[in-house]
Amino acid sequence: MIELPALVDHHCHGVLRGDLGFGTFETYLTESDAPAAPGTTFFDTQAGFAVRRWCPPLLGLEPHASPAQYLARRRELGAYEAGRLLLRATGIEVYLVDTGLPGDLTPPGELAAAGAAQAREIVRLEQLAEQVADTSGTVDAFVANVAESVHTAASVGSAVGFKSVAAYRHGLALAPDPPAPGDVRRAAGHWLAARRPGGRLTDPVLLRHLLWTAVATGLPLQLHTGFGDPDLRLDHADPALLTDFVRATAGLGTDLVLLHGYPYHRQAAYLAHVFPHVYADVGLALSHVGARAPDVLAEFLELAPFGKLLFSTDAYALPELYVVGAEAFRDALRRLLGDWVRSGAWSLPDAERVGALIAAGNARRVYGLS
Repeated sequence: MIELPALVDHHCHGVLRGDLGFGTFETYLTESDAPAAPGTTFFDTQAGFAVRRWCPPLLGLEPHASPAQYLARRRELGAYEAGRLLLRATGIEVYLVDTGLPGDLTPPGELAAAGAAQAREIVRLEQLAEQVADTSGTVDAFVANVAESVHTAASVGSAVGFKSVAAYRHGLALAPDPPAPGDVRRAAGHWLAARRPGGRLTDPVLLRHLLWTAVATGLPLQLHTGFGDPDLRLDHADPALLTDFVRATAGLGTDLVLLHGYPYHRQAAYLAHVFPHVYADVGLALSHVGARAPDVLAEFLELAPFGKLLFSTDAYALPELYVVGAEAFRDALRRLLGDWVRSGAWSLPDAERVGALIAAGNARRVYGLS
């Protein structure tokens, strides 16, 4: 068997603290924001079958226990104990946590304690700007406070990277260059005047301004690409739409990490292939494609340099999704590398070296982790 090190999950979220019933639990097995169609269940998906394969044995049940059996056992143990057992079985030793999602989710420190791991923060740019807008009374204050908040997060060590969800808010076909200061002020004035408390930032000029403010810090910048919930237009999330922005940021010292990608993961792999500062993430998709994970991972590995791929789970709300993300990744990578070793295409030492890079080494290098 191919030996892999403990994992660095470079993009994930907190987990829910409370117990969950069947109807609530299954909604986290999908990117849909609607209930399952009448007469169906989200357990009948690749993600649902993956949860039933990997998670029941960690709670004392047989693999493929029914959803009802599994959730009954989960409630018997309690949310905290079940979460602790699941997280500590993942083999993840570092979580880089995007704290930008709403809900009663564990913050990085609490997630790390439950998983007996370490955690650092990834700051979501759009949420940061929205929080600044809530406390800034003027355009000048907003522009100054955004700059200060981004650079403070980068300089005091509280964050190891930034993330943008521009794909959700406008789409990735943004003008590639930094907007002029006057354009930023005008856009900020229009947005602040029209905005209600808690309103989302969708203005393309301000989204570009946030991207370039983050680029100036030198910390890695994660960009959502590919599939997600229905809040985005999938065709607007193709990473190829970022090509001009990628060119514009080349040589500036900031790495871009293209998250998820699917079904455009080959485009993400191509960008990682031709631009030294672009990396591709294999997370989220592997959890949702389940038993097809080796096929999807193989498509990433067709073109992306092996030093440019990073593991993540993109787990959210359910500790089960950490388990599925980690196990799907390890299982898929071991199968692929093992096949290449057995065929004579690769040596075993090279297979294990590349596996270690994707599992942890690349993330440690990109984010400056010890």
